[in-house]
Amino acid sequence: MQLQRLLSYTRKAVDEYEMIREGDHIAVGISGGKDSLTLLYALHGLRRFYPKHFELSAITVDLGFEDFDLSGIRELCRKLDVPYKIVKSDIYDILFNIRKESNPCSLCAKMRKGALNQAIKEMGCNKVAYAHHKDDIIETMLLSLIFEGRFHSFSPRTYLDRMDLTVIRPLMYVDEMDVIGFRNKYDLPVVKSKCPVDGYTKRQYAKDLLRQINQEHPGARERMFHAILNGNISGWPERIIRVPNPPRKCKKNLPD
Repeated sequence: MQLQRLLSYTRKAVDEYEMIREGDHIAVGISGGKDSLTLLYALHGLRRFYPKHFELSAITVDLGFEDFDLSGIRELCRKLDVPYKIVKSDIYDILFNIRKESNPCSLCAKMRKGALNQAIKEMGCNKVAYAHHKDDIIETMLLSLIFEGRFHSFSPRTYLDRMDLTVIRPLMYVDEMDVIGFRNKYDLPVVKSKCPVDGYTKRQYAKDLLRQINQEHPGARERMFHAILNGNISGWPERIIRVPNPPRKCKKNLPD
């Protein structure tokens, strides 16, 4: 995927769900994966021409895995002129050595977000951008249906009143396959996940299920996504679709 196409999808999401306002300071949560690095590129590119001016910073919560080398990401942020902060934590040690969690994902996410949000506020940011793409949104809906019995997915824009912080998801219109293509084309410095349960989660189950459904019923994935957009899900902001002005009709000079 070309950068221009990525920026087009990103601006569509930002505009339709009013994700950015004048003077925002947005922190990009960098996990080290392809999604968050693509988001960093997208917002950096958008900042150059978007009519509403905003600041951009990047932040990583280091969970405490051994050999978690972030030097490539640090160099990328330097080239993009984006301030980068690494927050050290003992989350891995707490989950796997002290508590010996067999299903650590939920607690890990809660602890990681807590450390992330606290650091973001200390940096003076009022918004944080998560790198969830279109497939993530659909997979979350499937997980909600199967395990919670409700039609739901995370919102494009969410205000956390306790933290006075707004979460935005500018990649919501981007397919995961496009993210993979962007990573390969621009040689992003991806850091492989060190998590011992990576690939064995309910999220992975939903990913495999979505792939199977779409193979057996081509187009099902897109129909699911549009069902989410039009589903009046609780907590979702109103979607603003601006219809472009039609071209003016030129009056022909008729003979007298």
